[in-house]
Amino acid sequence: MRVNAVAPAVVRTKFAEALFVGREDEVAAAYPLKRLGVPEDIGSAVAFLLSAEASWITGQTLVLDGGLTLTGGVG
Repeated sequence: MRVNAVAPAVVRTKFAEALFVGREDEVAAAYPLKRLGVPEDIGSAVAFLLSAEASWITGQTLVLDGGLTLTGGVG
């Protein structure tokens, strides 16, 4: 059995709108990749973890944050 987790930062979804609506450029500027995530970013990572190519990966948390943790979480 494999068990992995995905930990996304702010992703442009209806659920997260309160975190960026009206100030998306400002919020995105804090990320090294200078953009918020989109659902496809997360879906692609999950698809990889479910694929045969990831069959030897287990017990991991994949942080999907546009590089935010590289900066200590601040812009």
